[in-house]
Amino acid sequence: MEIRHSFDVKKCILCAYFVTFLTYLIIGFVPAGATDYIVSARISIPTINLLSDVTTLEKDGRTLHTPDTIVGSYSEAENKTLLIGHSSTVFKNLDEAEVGDAIWYNGHGYQIVEADTLLKSEINMDKLLKPEETDTLVIMTCAGEELDNYDATHRLILTAKAV
Repeated sequence: MEIRHSFDVKKCILCAYFVTFLTYLIIGFVPAGATDYIVSARISIPTINLLSDVTTLEKDGRTLHTPDTIVGSYSEAENKTLLIGHSSTVFKNLDEAEVGDAIWYNGHGYQIVEADTLLKSEINMDKLLKPEETDTLVIMTCAGEELDNYDATHRLILTAKAV
């Protein structure tokens, strides 16, 4: 007596394995919470090995939603751009950047001229977004003590001017 159905079971198990493996390759490598962003620019800070895509953000009322894994940009003036990102992902080494470091943004060179850490409550967004005479980048991320709601007590703010 020959049992042929065991060979079919093996084929089914093998097929299920390959389908599961392919599904993992296609879906499993996408980070949790990842979103498809429209890339509008790139930023590089060579001294801290930062290289990231940048997406343009739109205000939601008075809120800017920070992208999970890349940098977000927002501007109310032609020559001033606010760049934001999470300190746990894209800006994890931003605190190592120093005054004088070079930044490349959208094909243009900038130099960090100021680095501040401020209490979140002390930040004046109107001042941060105010137009400047020269092309200016303002880069901001969380700093200080972590809060329960994935926020922090302070913000690290770097200001860079076009060179």
